[in-house]
Amino acid sequence: MYKTIIVHVDESPLLDARLRAAAWLANAHEAHLVGCAATGMSWPAYAMLTGPMGVPPGGEFETLRSTARAALGRFTERAQQLGVASIEERMVEDEHRDALLLQARYADLVVTGMDAGDAATVRGLPQYLAMHGVRPVLVVPPSYDGAPIADTVVVGWDGSAQAIRAIAGAMPVLVRARAVRLVLVNPDLESGLHGEEPGADMALHLARHGVRVEVLVERTQAAIGEALLGIAAGSGAGLLVTGAFGHSRYREIVLGGVTRLLLDRARLPVLYAH
Repeated sequence: MYKTIIVHVDESPLLDARLRAAAWLANAHEAHLVGCAATGMSWPAYAMLTGPMGVPPGGEFETLRSTARAALGRFTERAQQLGVASIEERMVEDEHRDALLLQARYADLVVTGMDAGDAATVRGLPQYLAMHGVRPVLVVPPSYDGAPIADTVVVGWDGSAQAIRAIAGAMPVLVRARAVRLVLVNPDLESGLHGEEPGADMALHLARHGVRVEVLVERTQAAIGEALLGIAAGSGAGLLVTGAFGHSRYREIVLGGVTRLLLDRARLPVLYAH
């Protein structure tokens, strides 16, 4: 079970979608829900920009703090409306990426929204958390309306270490789901990562945990990400589970094609792990 869930809180008008998803999971698992808001600036970062003799911009920092506090106040009010019993506000004086990355270490799951913000401090947050974090990341689209996440779940399975970690991170949801579809797209292309019957070994592993799972092998010329989204839509799935693929180049994250497509186009919550 998830016992501590962290959700990224900011002043975005899209905040409500991710709060709905985080609250749904917190209620389902009787979990403690932490709203984490970052000021967007840290003293070390400021010192690097201005030098050791720089004068701290007290007024500007206080404005950032006030914005974060106001966002946390809205988080608490909304979480209470959504029935969450255990709520905590946490303000961090740091950049959004580093703040969430650190706080996520002490939770079972981190929840954030799709990359739809205009602020440079927020842009790229979902992929940053997925690629650098040590916890699974649930990325929630703006259109999410609070529908049950665990009724039907689609799992993208390719035998990779990333997919294994994503499944492990999603296990608290998978064991509660009414139906789990383990989807393999063109498994013949990755035959070395599967057993004699692709999907059978992982399905047995999941079944031993009590997961109601079926294997679906999809052979298609469509992009893998498109195939997964199509199957999720056709299944009426409330959640897609997949590994996150990519690598770091200098300070830039270069995402794999499947991960990039899902982060851009998914219209349902997607749980990633790298």
